[in-house]
Order: sequence, then structure tokens, then C-alpha cells
Amino acid sequence: MIEKYLKKTEFESYEDFIENYRVTVPEDFNFGFDVVDGWAESEPGKKALVWCDDNGGEREFTFADISRESNRIANLLTENGIKKGDMVLLILRRHYEYWLTAAALHKIGAILIPGSVQLTKKDIDYRVKAAGIKMIITIDDSGVAEQVELGLANFPDVKKYILGSRKGWCNFEEEYKKQTDVFARPDGKDAVKSTDPLLVYFTSGTTGMPKMVAHDHSYPLGHITTAKYWQQVQENMLHLTVSDSGWAKFGWGKIYGQWLAGACIMAYDMEKFVPDKLLRIIEKYKVTTFCAPPTMYRYFIKEDLSKYDLSSIKHASIAGEPLNPEVFSQFYAATGLKAHEGFGQSESSVFLANFEWFEPNPGSTGKVSPLYDVDLVDEDGNSVPIGEEGEIVIKNLDKFFPPGLFKGYFENGVIKTDCFAGGVYHTGDVAWRDIAGYYRFVGRTDDVIKCSGYRIGPFEVESAVLEHPSVLECAITAYPDEIRGQVVKATVVLAKGYSPSDSLVKEIQDHVKKTTAPYKYPRIIEFTEELPKTLGGKIKRAQIRKANEDEAKLK
Repeated sequence: MIEKYLKKTEFESYEDFIENYRVTVPEDFNFGFDVVDGWAESEPGKKALVWCDDNGGEREFTFADISRESNRIANLLTENGIKKGDMVLLILRRHYEYWLTAAALHKIGAILIPGSVQLTKKDIDYRVKAAGIKMIITIDDSGVAEQVELGLANFPDVKKYILGSRKGWCNFEEEYKKQTDVFARPDGKDAVKSTDPLLVYFTSGTTGMPKMVAHDHSYPLGHITTAKYWQQVQENMLHLTVSDSGWAKFGWGKIYGQWLAGACIMAYDMEKFVPDKLLRIIEKYKVTTFCAPPTMYRYFIKEDLSKYDLSSIKHASIAGEPLNPEVFSQFYAATGLKAHEGFGQSESSVFLANFEWFEPNPGSTGKVSPLYDVDLVDEDGNSVPIGEEGEIVIKNLDKFFPPGLFKGYFENGVIKTDCFAGGVYHTGDVAWRDIAGYYRFVGRTDDVIKCSGYRIGPFEVESAVLEHPSVLECAITAYPDEIRGQVVKATVVLAKGYSPSDSLVKEIQDHVKKTTAPYKYPRIIEFTEELPKTLGGKIKRAQIRKANEDEAKLK
């Protein structure tokens, strides 16, 4: 399949990869028809999805199955007036209907908006207003249906479907099963172009309301690099990325690049992350390639990994946040697998990664991905020297705009492109680059701590704290200080067998002073039962910072 879109698929070296990787984007590319139906026509028995949940549910789908069922859903949606350009919100966690419905929406040219089950009435209300949502399809789980009802109080015309039965709702599965499984590719004014909007991610920004990140139909082709060359998925083998469907990581790891490469998706619809359960799923289904956020790797190394047969895994990768070197080393020692870190945003496909042609460097997010012209710049936009911190930017977008990069932010029904002024996109992330070309993540521009004139990146301090045997998880944030401006605070979850104490605080502080520059040590250490996280496993540092600021005001 990918041979249709790449001029060259095999590369002898990283340099060959950078120099010769090229993606061709057909003018009428449509993932639903060209990839899903393409596989269904050429290899109808090819496995596309293996699904299970915590309650014993289990299903398998071929591409032919996905093609037929997505056609039924497309017919149901069009019967309800959904057409090209209409916005549809899906809150389906990891239920298999997400894949079927996503393919249907792409075929129609309707715009998919993924949503998390954590959304509240306020979130729903905001999304409906901001995007002009025409339909919501959800599950009756975690109270989300109730929140949707409250959020739609002022929007009676928004159609709503649910998986299951609920008063006032249409049963989604019952209704789409009544439809025919034939759906013709739209033509004329209804035909989909690769430049038409495909999906919108609502970002969880650190300030203000979430932005609407707009991707067009070329977006899946940008993830060939993500899937084949970073995650190293294999055709007809099972790939598991751990992510809820409400997050961009789902698009990175559970549908687009993986299906383009002909891999089969492993979908574990877990209600809550339990390390033992996830490891048993990997063992049972013999997952070949695996990707998860750092949080899960941290919990894995606290388990007795010798109890599990993980020999089916040929490649492990990590994204969402940087992986601390200590966790990398312990996971490698236990499994023989080197976790290949990758980096990008909701706005992009992977643009920094540890690729197959060089050894992953613990603590590094890797090297530049082809198609992206990446640089590090200072506050004035000047490139910084090797070894110095700078903001990650993607430049020369006025000369070449890579598939996979978003097309702007939706505002009032229009995609605004002022974020690309001067042909440069500022990511808001800070890193530094070593002489070998490896990038090392420092933090969001908002995360960098300014203490007594020093700039302290949270990742390096977190890595030092995590080396202490008492620490299971850690978040480093700034805490307001009248004298120093800000000081370093560590919010720590302790490993089993350890209890909070003043002596343990000093022990951790002394350890950090010996491990990194002494001025970076956490002057404040707070012990907690758990860190606030998104469903995707990212630590909500902005929430911790806000709590720090509120607490400091009361002192």
C-alpha cells in the first residue's frame, strides 16, 4: 500500500532516509476509500483490527469487515443529513465502533472531532459552539452521556447517538446495522480533496480555551513515517499503541500509518490502566510492536517482568513525554528492548525520533524526521549553537508544507494560518541538540523554571529524582518564590515500601545534588498518592503549577 505514495520505501542509512524520503499526495486522496477499501479489494481477508476489553469481549475485523460496516455507518450519517464539511464529535473510548465510524466520516468528507470520556458539560458546550457540531456519537460510560445531555441543553438540533440504550437517544449499533453495506464514492461537489478538512483536535493548551487544530485529508500520509520508520510496524503483524481515542496519539498509533503499512491494530479497551492486565494482553495476543507513554514504562519496571512472556515484541517505542534514562535502562535490562522515543504534537506527525539506522540515545528524543525542516531558535528567532537551549521550530513552510503538519487553527468556521507567519511554525517546546544531531527535550516554554537567573528544564531534574529507588513517579514544576522568582518543586509518588518523611526529603535532595548541577535540586518536595494525568498518560504539569500558584498566594 505505501508503495503507492512513496517514491522509495527502503533506505540504507539515516542520511539516505533524510535525502530521499518523499511522499506523493494524490489530489483526491481519501483514507476511507483508498486505504480501507483498497485493502478490502486487494486482500479482503487481511486482518485490520483485533479488539478486546476488560469484560471478556473480543472481536476481530478484516479490512473487508471494516469496509462494509463503515459503509453502513456512512449511509446512516448521510440519512441524518451529515455531509461533507459537517463536524461530528466521537466519544467512544477504544470501542471498535470508533474505527468503523472514523472510516465512514472520512468517506463522506465530514470532519471528525475525537473526544475524551473525561469531557464535562462545559467542555461539550464549548466544543458545540466553537465547532458548530452537528452530531455526537458516544458511549454510556463514565457519566459522559449525562454530561453530553447537559452540554446540549441549548442545542436541541444536535443529533445524538449512543452505543447502548438510553432514554432520548438513538441506539447507534441498531440503527447502522439496518443500512446497506454499499456506499459509492462521492463525486462532483461532494467529492473529497486531499486539501479538505479531515479532523479537528481540541488541544489542552496551558492558557486560554482549547484551540481547534485542523488537519486535512493528507494527514494520514504524514503518519507513514510515524508507523513504518519509527514504530517499525510490520505488515500483517499486531501493533499496540496505548491511547484513548480522544487524543491525537490515537491517530499517531492506532489507525492511519499502521493501516497504510498493512499492520493489524491491537485494541485493548481497558477501563483503567493496570500494569499486570496490560502485560497479560501483550502476552496473550503476541503483540509484535508496542508504543506507550512513559508513565506505563515506569510502572512496568516496578513489576516482576520475568513473570511475563514478552518475547513477541520486536520493537518498543515511546511518546507523549520524554523517557527518563533510568527507566530506559531498567526496561532494557529486563526485556532486552530499547525504547525508541519519538516526538511531535497534536499539530503534527512525528518530527523527531529514534529511527532504525542509529542507536537510541537514552534521554534523547532522537533526530529529525524527513519532510520536516527543524531548527532551535532563541527569543529573537535566531538559530542557537549546538549545546544551547532553544525553541523547536519548523521552518521554510513557505517553500514546502509537509503532509502530517496541521493546516492552521479553526476559528469561527475559518482555518487561520497566521501561526505560520514567515514560513515558520513555533512549537512552544524547548530542547537542545548535541554534536551528533540528537535532540534532548527540556520542556514546554511554560514549564522551564527561572530560578535566581538560572533556566532549569524539568526533564533533567525529573530524571535525577527518578533514579532514587523510593520514587515511582515525579513531576517537576516551578513554585513561586519572593526572593528567587521561582524554585524547583518535586511532586512525588513513592514506590511500594516507602513512606513520606523529612529524612527521605533530604535524601532525595542530596541525591539530585550529586546527580546534576546542585542549583537544580528541588527545594520543595511534596508526596502524593497519584499525579494528575490525561487519559493518554501525560502528567498535567499545568494543573500542578496552578495549584502551586494558588497555594503561594495564600501564604
